Amino acid sequence: MNRGSATLKSTLYEAGSHIGLLLSMTVDQRGASGSHLKITDASGATLLDSPVDHGDANASLEAMIAWLGEHGFLSGLAAAGHRLVEGGPRHKDPQRITPEFLSEIKQLVPLDPDHMPAVIRGIQFIAGKFPELPQVACFDTAFHSSLPTVARMYALPRRLYDQGVVRYGFHGLSYEYVMRELHTLEEKLASGRVIIAHLGSGASMVAVKDGKSIDTSMGFTPLEGLVMGTRSGDVDPGVLLYLFGREKMSAKEVNTLVNKESGLLGVSGTSADMHVLLDNIHQDARAAEAVDLFCYRAKKYVGAYAAVLGGLDVLVFAGGIGEHSPDVRQRICDGLEFLGLHLDAPSNEANAVVISSPESRVQVRVIKTNEDLMIVRHVLSVLGWADGR
Repeated sequence: MNRGSATLKSTLYEAGSHIGLLLSMTVDQRGASGSHLKITDASGATLLDSPVDHGDANASLEAMIAWLGEHGFLSGLAAAGHRLVEGGPRHKDPQRITPEFLSEIKQLVPLDPDHMPAVIRGIQFIAGKFPELPQVACFDTAFHSSLPTVARMYALPRRLYDQGVVRYGFHGLSYEYVMRELHTLEEKLASGRVIIAHLGSGASMVAVKDGKSIDTSMGFTPLEGLVMGTRSGDVDPGVLLYLFGREKMSAKEVNTLVNKESGLLGVSGTSADMHVLLDNIHQDARAAEAVDLFCYRAKKYVGAYAAVLGGLDVLVFAGGIGEHSPDVRQRICDGLEFLGLHLDAPSNEANAVVISSPESRVQVRVIKTNEDLMIVRHVLSVLGWADGR
């Protein structure tokens, strides 16, 4: 289960002698009047596409569980795994959810008020429906527990660092999956100097050395770093002070501004969807500026992380935009020839697995990420049912 403040993405896997996808289930909220539930099988065929009521916070989940029960999918239900965006300073490994644990993670709600309350409600809902069902929490921050102090620390008074105001980093489940795949494909490169760009509606980048995260663009919250669909990414804190003072905006209003109304949507004024913006760049100057800013910011981070790593062996693109947008990849890589990075245009256009040219000193790859499968592996490992690999 991968739950946001107003969305729910869930998958059902068979985890016997092999791990296989059975169902994908998504809830897409359509305004204040209701939500939309879509269920597909492993081939992508639609099994259900229907509006659902949302009389309370878990109504969509109620509808999902009801459909699974009606179609015989609940009798063999063995465990539930949850993606938790925030693990705080203490939680660095997946772990089984207990009442004591649930009480503890409620203390993390102030760190992520947009996601954590909904996740906690979902965990409690599943516990109410299936009291004996083991549940496992998987933290998006865990992959970055290896960050050195210099990368984790903000230049704020030491007491705030001691209170846990540090760079946690996110998209960790995605990065963990990509690194495992890279290790299988190119073991030597995976042990070297790696930059992964997870580019989607949420976007971030990580520098990995010797298999460990040593710097990442998202920080104390998922707001810092790259330009995103509706999030601003890096902003001078003085801008926020200006909004509080001169514009008399409340903390809630500023939170909405930088998380829901900025990024690609804010710059373009029309859309948070990269594909829509790319289709309109020739007739819409603001759409073009939004795309330019997204790619420019990403290019800056590649250069910065190459410096942190002391060079670069492989650049990996993942996430919806990273996996499916040759134009964005080309824009980010243009100008990085000084690193020895050269794209192969036909391979890039074809979304090939390797999109760098043969003479490129830096290998550039496209790897389709799979956070859900990573959660399944962690659940199996925590419960002692498999080694989790």
